[in-house]
Amino acid sequence: MKKRHLYYPLFLGIIFAIGIWLGNILNENSIGDGYIASTTSTKKRKLNRLIDLIDQRYVDKINTDSIVDVTVNEIMQNLDPHSVYIPSDQAEDVENNMRGDFVGIGIRFFMNQDSISVLRSIENGPSDKAGIKGGDKILYADGKPLFGQNAVSTNTLKGEEGSKVILGILRPGDEEVINIPVIRGNVAIKSIDAAYMLSSKLGYIKINRFAETTEDEFKKAIKDLKRNGATQIALDLRDNPGGVLSAAVEIADEFLEEDKLILFQKDRNNKRKDSYATDNGSFENNKVFILINENSASASEVVAGALQDNDTGTIIGRRSFGKGLVQQEIKLGDGSAVRLTIARYYTPTGRSIQRPYDNGNEDYFKEYIERYSNGELLNAANIEVNDSLKKITPGGKVVYGGGGIIPDVFVASPDGYVLQTLDYFGRTGFADQFVNRYLQNEGMELRSMKEKDFIDNYEVSEKMMNAFIQYAQLYNTSIKLPGYRDEIAVIIKSCLAEQLFTTELKVKLLNEEDDMIKKLLELSDQK
Repeated sequence: MKKRHLYYPLFLGIIFAIGIWLGNILNENSIGDGYIASTTSTKKRKLNRLIDLIDQRYVDKINTDSIVDVTVNEIMQNLDPHSVYIPSDQAEDVENNMRGDFVGIGIRFFMNQDSISVLRSIENGPSDKAGIKGGDKILYADGKPLFGQNAVSTNTLKGEEGSKVILGILRPGDEEVINIPVIRGNVAIKSIDAAYMLSSKLGYIKINRFAETTEDEFKKAIKDLKRNGATQIALDLRDNPGGVLSAAVEIADEFLEEDKLILFQKDRNNKRKDSYATDNGSFENNKVFILINENSASASEVVAGALQDNDTGTIIGRRSFGKGLVQQEIKLGDGSAVRLTIARYYTPTGRSIQRPYDNGNEDYFKEYIERYSNGELLNAANIEVNDSLKKITPGGKVVYGGGGIIPDVFVASPDGYVLQTLDYFGRTGFADQFVNRYLQNEGMELRSMKEKDFIDNYEVSEKMMNAFIQYAQLYNTSIKLPGYRDEIAVIIKSCLAEQLFTTELKVKLLNEEDDMIKKLLELSDQK
């Protein structure tokens, strides 16, 4: 195998670009179907004429739909980095993400060689109710193979709500496939990964994205935490790429008094639209903390900016991504759509936190690497600010626009190449796939372990540790992992926790050794 030496910033740059793209394809403004009518110009008629000529007279048969897709993509790439084209074959997934649910069997999976490997069944979803677990392989759907050269599409797993599909499952340690009937149903895409008490008074909520269902999930979480004694709330928006703008406004409203400005928008004609807090806030006048990092974008920045500019709560972490544009989805009539930037948004003090994109999309997304190179992720003194974009909050706090939310309390990223790479392994799908393969082989006995026993007694074996080191170094031969066994053990155990039990347990285990959580607890104890 050819060795691959990967540079860590490029690692995260790619992952983050994907995250921001996912944030973009969620509906930023919760609007209905839109259609833009415009007059036909000579150049537009020329483009239509060319496509018709190719379709009717070109010597070979050409899929002109693909030509149109390429053309639209080229047009969008000449706009801002967050205006995107959504092909018709992706439209359903985009709509599901925006809405916060979908109809299906309810699993998270990845392709392990040529077969579907279940990472976990979504809690209370159809597969969970049918008993499908992390480590299972789905080989057949209604007798049709989902592996090998003759495999049918995984779309076979989709279907109408209430319809039945017989899944052929190969369990770890078994030699024969068992058939498990699953009734397709509505599956919630949860916005909240975890909601639990970090201390006797501090409740913690981690939001992974903003969707139409986020407000309801959040209100339930707040209610449960208050019942358990929470007088303070920590809202973890790290690695949250954004989503539905109205959901962010609703979350900010929970912490702000009536008539406080949350944000305002301006369109191309400088027409202003304001969003204010209502009297419905469930956690007003209580201590609140917002956790952000360089991967917190868009709707996450709306929440952080609204609270910071209203002198509410404490923002902890590192400078956020810097996306201050609002998109509207406009359908193009064939199932496809564009997500077009139609306004800029501003925090209550009038800050635009949008980063410049004058040098093109490629430089725009590479700016993250510059943050790493100039030391910004390790030292707040290295954050570059523009004094001309300085604003003052009503309480006298100095804040800056022009490229993300700068936290009130800075917490450095893991120091050093290896630790940052391990942090990447733990918070992305890399370690998940290693753990899943382990569960299919030596780790079969863990599938019957009870959660409390796992938390209290399970320790990562030396054999598993060495297997992970070998697996990681096949992927990135430039890192030397021996000597980081404690950090690796936390990563492995947290990934096991999610696949065997819940995402919340994974978050809890990762948080135990998290520097930002330690700083949060320190601030929470201060009077």
